[in-house]
Amino acid sequence: MKAFIERAKQNNYKLEFVNKKCLNNNLKEDLSSKLNLYAITDSSWVTATNSLNSQVSKAIEYGVTMIQYREKKKSYVQKKKEARELLEICRQKNVLFIIDDDVLLAKEIDADGVHLGQKDMSPKKAREILGYHKIIGVTAKTVEQALEAQLNGADYLGVGAAFKTDTKKDTYIIEHSQIKKIASTVEIPVVAIGGINKNNGMNLIGTNVCGLAVVKEIFSAENIKEAVEELKNITKQLNRKTKTALTIAGSDSSGGAGIQADLKTFNANKVYGMSAITAITAQNTKGVFKIENVSKELLDSQLESIFTDIYPDAIKIGMIAREDLVKVTYEKLTKYEAKNIVIDPVMVATSGANLTDNKTIKSAQNLLYPLATVLTPNIPEAEILSNLKIKNEKDMEKAAKIITQKYKCATLIKGGHCINSANDFLYEKNGNSNWIKGRKINNSNTHGTGCTLSSAIASNLAKGCELKEAIILAKKYIEKAIGANLDLGLGSGPMAHFVSE
Repeated sequence: MKAFIERAKQNNYKLEFVNKKCLNNNLKEDLSSKLNLYAITDSSWVTATNSLNSQVSKAIEYGVTMIQYREKKKSYVQKKKEARELLEICRQKNVLFIIDDDVLLAKEIDADGVHLGQKDMSPKKAREILGYHKIIGVTAKTVEQALEAQLNGADYLGVGAAFKTDTKKDTYIIEHSQIKKIASTVEIPVVAIGGINKNNGMNLIGTNVCGLAVVKEIFSAENIKEAVEELKNITKQLNRKTKTALTIAGSDSSGGAGIQADLKTFNANKVYGMSAITAITAQNTKGVFKIENVSKELLDSQLESIFTDIYPDAIKIGMIAREDLVKVTYEKLTKYEAKNIVIDPVMVATSGANLTDNKTIKSAQNLLYPLATVLTPNIPEAEILSNLKIKNEKDMEKAAKIITQKYKCATLIKGGHCINSANDFLYEKNGNSNWIKGRKINNSNTHGTGCTLSSAIASNLAKGCELKEAIILAKKYIEKAIGANLDLGLGSGPMAHFVSE
């Protein structure tokens, strides 16, 4: 990166000059919105009764904002005829039409611009041919490629593949953190491309891309209207400022733990909270008296309704007390490629009541734990998961490593049970480990501390924090909540979730 910046200085590249000359001001201001839902044609799905012209017309009618013509197999003459027909459709609908790769074809038919891969003509040369009033997009997979393209006159970037795709066999998936880094570094709009569909597109929320470039999800769809509408809902949320978190857990009638504690914690940490309830419990500060699980159909419907409308930036999972509910949860999390998952492996309540059975625990271990960003067991739970008796801090470290290696996710062992009063140990997938120091607070009212800590971690992950930072901030929050010395109930009372800063 340093070498690239030095090279840019030596060549006297000036972003202001490039940007002024690339597009007229009105078009430049409008480009991000034009890139919102960007459809790339593919004749693979053209049939005798469903021509490419018809597909493009429908896509534009239902909300596609730009068309890119991509055709690799036809002759230049055939492509020119087809591209001219599509250009006319786009002009009638006031939608931008660009050509993939072929600068000379774009020039000949007077298309709105061209999109170039890293192995195609340079954007600087394309600018010389097309002029400064045309749009030039460039594919970028690294920050250096992105900056190079911007400095050479690109008006926007296509970054990907964001997900596994079968429309291009010679590509590789780019981490979403890399997409975010590119979009945050350059000054021109960035669209994500590659394998995007209605199930995974919301995973790109928070990456700072302005739109989605889509091929198969639109042009292979039996119902283009439905496909476009679902994708438009995703693009609407791409750059939303409000962060969201979902709790999948049981309800606590006394309000100190479970769903109620999670939603309070989300709110207190300035994250919009949603819930999928797995069970209704009758409990208070003295104990759990009755548990009634929801049906798998109801849990399925709750999760489906959430993921297809307001996609969660993070998820906290608490009590799931029946095996079929574990399986439903797993199916939805994998279907929608959920991210930032914090699992509180609730096996026993603070009061000592068993909350689930061994068969369900095993199912959660096999299906859900490998999906987690982090597990947050207490000492007794960590002993079960690691099959190791934990007597001291060294044992905590060993157990955390065992659990992480076993389930392929980070592990945070909470040290409040016997070993120490407030220090937790984090072991990450990459082998990094840290003691997260805490402050001992003399308050026996700690009902729901596990739920609250895990949902606070999820809140911070939703806001973009790295895992260690998310945990440190969550511990500071929970110290305040316990330190407020709320004193309710006859047993182990709840914390003050809405404690002031």
